[in-house]
Amino acid sequence: MQKKEIIVFSIGGSLIVPNKIDTNFLKNFRKLILKLINNNKKIIIIAGGGKTARDYMNAASSIIKIKENDKDWLGIHATRLNAHLLKTIFFKEAHANVIKNPNSKINFEEDILIASGWEPGCSTDYDAVLIAKNLGAKKLVNLSNIDYVYNKDPNRFKDAKKIKEINWKEFRKLLPKKWSPGLNSPFDPVAAKESEKINLEVAILNGKKMKNLENYLENRKFNGTIIK
Repeated sequence: MQKKEIIVFSIGGSLIVPNKIDTNFLKNFRKLILKLINNNKKIIIIAGGGKTARDYMNAASSIIKIKENDKDWLGIHATRLNAHLLKTIFFKEAHANVIKNPNSKINFEEDILIASGWEPGCSTDYDAVLIAKNLGAKKLVNLSNIDYVYNKDPNRFKDAKKIKEINWKEFRKLLPKKWSPGLNSPFDPVAAKESEKINLEVAILNGKKMKNLENYLENRKFNGTIIK
């Protein structure tokens, strides 16, 4: 029997819960994932905390001065709530447990595995890279609300240029040097460093554009940034 390709999806929490839970996105995403597993793929999905995480961090920070570690834990629990929502909508196809430690021994016999944030100091981007390494995935799809990575902030610079393909060395020059809880960056700098080490291909795509995502997965023309 042909071995199934494993694809990792890292979903920004703000796609799942922009202001309230986006059931339309979840319905369309579920439909696409079921199509993929019917086409001999195994899928790992890791949920981010997004706006929910930032709302909790900001609320706590507005009341008292809190430590980075506490901010991290608020974010981690936001990812776990989002991950449990995903596990629920894939309950027939998914592994029974949400994976919290990406380095743990994982008996992945089902078609879908759902994961969440792990521990302070780690973003879900980094967790996604670690779980890809652990289970031998060669491709990671990072879904957010942007169409491309740019060479500089397009909201501030009119001459910002979109990047269709870039290597890890050049991409890492565009990122902050360190990761911090709630960092708004196209990809975590620590995750980028690890991705380069293991030769992981990462696609950064707009998760709201499901047909475009499908085009990428089926090797058709698409809008997005490939890093490898």
